[in-house]
Amino acid sequence: MPLKRASRGRTKGGKGSSGTVQCTNCGQTVPKDKAKKVTGRINLVEHTLAKELRAQGAYIATSTVLKTYCISCAIHFKILKIRSADSRRNRGKLR
Repeated sequence: MPLKRASRGRTKGGKGSSGTVQCTNCGQTVPKDKAKKVTGRINLVEHTLAKELRAQGAYIATSTVLKTYCISCAIHFKILKIRSADSRRNRGKLR
């Protein structure tokens, strides 16, 4: 049976098994190299208060959050887009 993707959707290469992580949304166990990782920033201060503090010259720290999604949740949240067979073959022209 032919493969849909040569890498089977993973980035591990020939290194054997990789660890697993849980999806942030649904909790499904996903291989670490197959999960889609999204970094985001969270402000610890409310927006209006932060705006006033910045006007006075204060530094407001933000924390970075790493979220990992399984493929189905990444498609649902539009992090990934479903591509046709022709666009999957063109590696250089993804976007």
